[in-house]
Amino acid sequence: MGELMVGLYVFVLATLAGREVITKVPPTLHTPLMSGANAISGIAIVGAIVVAAKADGMTQTVLGIAAIAMATVNVVGGFLVTDRMLAMFRKR
Repeated sequence: MGELMVGLYVFVLATLAGREVITKVPPTLHTPLMSGANAISGIAIVGAIVVAAKADGMTQTVLGIAAIAMATVNVVGGFLVTDRMLAMFRKR
């Protein structure tokens, strides 16, 4: 139970700190930060693949596949948004 409380405490603090940091970012830096976040999200796909590969039961396999799907949607969506934002700066 103590480990769960520590994990929850860290999650809440990380959420509050992340929100505080993101609200301070000027709009001109959103595109580069989005690209960096997409690269980091690619690591989540690799982690999800590793988890799915080491799954012992059906529940773990399904959760691993769901994690792969969600991480992939996150990365692809992020790159689409970044591409759309960069298209705004191209000359017509």
